[in-house]
Parts: sequence; structure tokens; C-alpha cells
Amino acid sequence: TRKRVNDMKFLAVTACPSGVAHTYMSAEAIQQACKKAGIECKVETQGSIGIENAITAEDIATADAVILTTDMPIKNAGRFDNLKKVKITTGQAIKQADAIVAKMVGMLK
Repeated sequence: TRKRVNDMKFLAVTACPSGVAHTYMSAEAIQQACKKAGIECKVETQGSIGIENAITAEDIATADAVILTTDMPIKNAGRFDNLKKVKITTGQAIKQADAIVAKMVGMLK
């Protein structure tokens, strides 16, 4: 099924070993890239203070794809088994978020 970009919804989970700067910088970069592309996006952060903005079962049911960072294991990653995924480092998310979002749109079209 072909989807229009404006009908797409992406999820992302970001985490880094220290659980501080890169977790939030990559979350922000992904959110900004999705916003620029006109795509709804929800980003869960798994940082030093735990899980914030937790992705719900309802979010997963309505999502088209998920971005997972690979700097450290994502907690409960199995919940995304039925979604298309892109695995990247937080560094890639920070530096190349626009290109990654574009790649995901291409995967879904």
C-alpha cells in the first residue's frame, strides 16, 4: 500500500551509554527532520533518568516504521517486531536525520 508522506507516522527510541546528551540530541534531530518532512513522529528516550515519553501499544498499532538507535540495547525492543525498522547510531541520527527520514519514506512508498 502506498502512503502519502503526510499520512505516515514514525516512532523512534533513542538511548546512549551515558543516557544524557546524545539521547536527547538524537531525539530532537529525528523530531525536527520528521517535522520538516511533514511526518508525525513520537520519540521515546531511554536515558539515565529512565524512559520518557514512552511509546504505547496504540502508538505502535498506528505507526508505519520505527528508528532505533544502536549505541546500547533498547529496552523492550521486541514490541517493534511487526514494524519496518531502521537501526542507526545516535551520531547518525544527530548528523543525518533528514537523510534517514527520507530513506524511511522511500522504504514505505
